[in-house]
Amino acid sequence: MSAAGAPGAVGVPGGPAPVDDGVYRIHWVPGTDRLLAVCFCGEKREFEDPVELWDWLLAHPEHGA
Repeated sequence: MSAAGAPGAVGVPGGPAPVDDGVYRIHWVPGTDRLLAVCFCGEKREFEDPVELWDWLLAHPEHGA
């Protein structure tokens, strides 16, 4: 996995683009206790609590996409 802001990181030029394929993605942010949630709609948000992360992902479309 790439560090946030490094080439290959989600949302960084040259990194993976959001894909509207109905798949939720969760990435660990290296060097931290944080998780990056990526909804299939392209919306992204960092979390420390995995329960809050899943609540946010499963609340689609109410999370403001």
